[in-house]
Amino acid sequence: MLAILWNLGAFIVALSILVAIHEFGHFWVARRCGVKVHCFSIGFGKTLFKKTDKQGTEFIVALIPLGGYVKMLDSRIESVSDEQLQYAFDKKNVWQRIAIVAAGPIANFLLAIVAFFLMYMIGINTAKPIISNVAENTPMYVLKAEAPFQIISVNEQLTPEWESLYLALLDEIGQPNINITIRSLGDALQDNRIEPLQKFTVSLKNWKYSPKKESIVSSLGFLAYRPAVHLSIASVLPESVAFNAGLKAQDKLLSVNQIRLDDWSDFVEIVQSHAGKELQLQIQRSSLLKNIKLVPATRENALGEDQGYVGLIPMMDVYPEEYRVYLKFSAPQAFIKGVQKTVKLTTLTFSTLIKLVTGDISINSLSGPVAIAKGAGMSATYGIQYFLGFIALISVNLGLMNLIPLPVLDGGHLLYYVVEILSGRPVPDKIQEIGFRIGGAILMLLMTIVILNDFNLLS
Repeated sequence: MLAILWNLGAFIVALSILVAIHEFGHFWVARRCGVKVHCFSIGFGKTLFKKTDKQGTEFIVALIPLGGYVKMLDSRIESVSDEQLQYAFDKKNVWQRIAIVAAGPIANFLLAIVAFFLMYMIGINTAKPIISNVAENTPMYVLKAEAPFQIISVNEQLTPEWESLYLALLDEIGQPNINITIRSLGDALQDNRIEPLQKFTVSLKNWKYSPKKESIVSSLGFLAYRPAVHLSIASVLPESVAFNAGLKAQDKLLSVNQIRLDDWSDFVEIVQSHAGKELQLQIQRSSLLKNIKLVPATRENALGEDQGYVGLIPMMDVYPEEYRVYLKFSAPQAFIKGVQKTVKLTTLTFSTLIKLVTGDISINSLSGPVAIAKGAGMSATYGIQYFLGFIALISVNLGLMNLIPLPVLDGGHLLYYVVEILSGRPVPDKIQEIGFRIGGAILMLLMTIVILNDFNLLS
């Protein structure tokens, strides 16, 4: 329950920021173009807060934080006196209307740049894409390299950390092959050697990627480096099942239900599959053997499935500093990185939309509010830098999605204005109305699909 509330809270904060910035873009440019703005609302439903400025605009925060709107004076939907017509949106020239409509998505792209700028200014501690092994019968099994190795680039795109690798691989979905540059590590770090780069061309003909089941990295066969985890207990969470059962730090796990444990993953698998069921645990404490009973508690995993947990943290090897990378830049460098990252995400999102149409990416991979809420909660847990990165990612997606030429979206309005420029006259109201209905139906269909995908995520 606490995790759900945390995810919900992070989602509301993220959505409120995104909506506020998007609508402020419309509002700010509308004011500069001399349009009278009746209302600027964040959320829908019952008004929680309202303030009216000197120009008569109501600023509202409403109860349901699932969107927002800017209501402008418009003679097509209300009676406007002759002296007020000059302030109506629909009476502005086409270039002013284009500027007002485009300002919302543009504000989202600017927000992404600012968020990435702040993230890189604060600094983010992350890891290099180190691979410990490659699974058999996968596309990357053709790589003949000594493990562990670092992925240096994908099709000449440098991948200094895991996120850049994920983005680079997503960009290659639907391609026949991929060029991978790696560097074997082995004992080179200890010997202060730098191994030469190795380049491979890998066929993606038999690559199958299901984002709901696995990461894009594991789908290719890469097994990410993890420090060795031991069966000895590093700490026991207070008031947990393990704590109440009497387990202590330094205890070594030997068997569960008389099944010998070879590594920590065996223990985790058994515990997760035995939520609410009693387990007989044998441990070694100093030189003594002890038998302990414990019943794993139940909680939801990232997919919304019930699983058991007991509250133990194992001993593990220290993550090598050589495998880490700390990304922090000066203000000018952080700004440049923010622009580059925003451009990269924009082009990637655009290509993803095209791949949805061509079928290279399944429409079942589209995510809705539940998946976004989980992402918001997880990023907020990791720290403000990661939450800023999440905000930037969603902001780019929101900006680009709004530019899709569906009549109910900003992109649809812009399409009408382009037709107006080319034809020399506005698109007839009747045709616009038909377009709005068709666009609304398509949008409702897409919303239904992403909500059903979210239900599949929870089931």
